[in-house]
Amino acid sequence: MKKKREYELCAGRLKALADPDRLRLVEQLFSGPLNVSQLSEALEEEIVKISHHLGVLRHADVVRTEKQGRFVIYSLHPDVVAVGRDESMAQARRIDFGCCSVELESK
Repeated sequence: MKKKREYELCAGRLKALADPDRLRLVEQLFSGPLNVSQLSEALEEEIVKISHHLGVLRHADVVRTEKQGRFVIYSLHPDVVAVGRDESMAQARRIDFGCCSVELESK
């Protein structure tokens, strides 16, 4: 049986995904790492809004950051990304938290 802390961690990550804008960000990041300006342009949202949602996702360890020059690049955290590898799952994009997973439909 899992420890209470593991369930709390999983619940926190699920809570981070419980917003349509954050789901859109996660979906966009399946295409590859991007900076805030690129995400803002792709999703047609204000930079401040994108930054806020990325902060929530980063705090929940759904995304990670990497500094490249003067830019902060966001990508999906490799510990939670599970991309389908067999033929039936070839287009599946899934976030796997260990306790559960969330699958996003392909575009």
